[in-house]
Amino acid sequence: MAKGYWVVFADVTDPEGYKGYMAANGKALAKYGGRFLARGGTNEPKEGKPRSRIVVVEFPSYQAALDCYSSPEYVAAKKERDGRSVWDMAITDGYEGPQPQSN
Repeated sequence: MAKGYWVVFADVTDPEGYKGYMAANGKALAKYGGRFLARGGTNEPKEGKPRSRIVVVEFPSYQAALDCYSSPEYVAAKKERDGRSVWDMAITDGYEGPQPQSN
């Protein structure tokens, strides 16, 4: 079964207020097996205009990623970031097909 991912591009407009969201989202992420692969680290945009913060969260399945986002725990946490950041987000499934090979 392919894993699921949240891919987020965000600008935090109220860093102090955003701390409440960062503290609150852990309950939902843990419940659905989410783990951070990238969380606001150094990035170098190459194409397009990504936002200043990039977050990638891995889940054990695509369904778990969807369920987490719509869970009561995450809905409550999301209220902590509303008005404190601007997000572009997608939930996607992982890829388990052929990979590039060197010749």
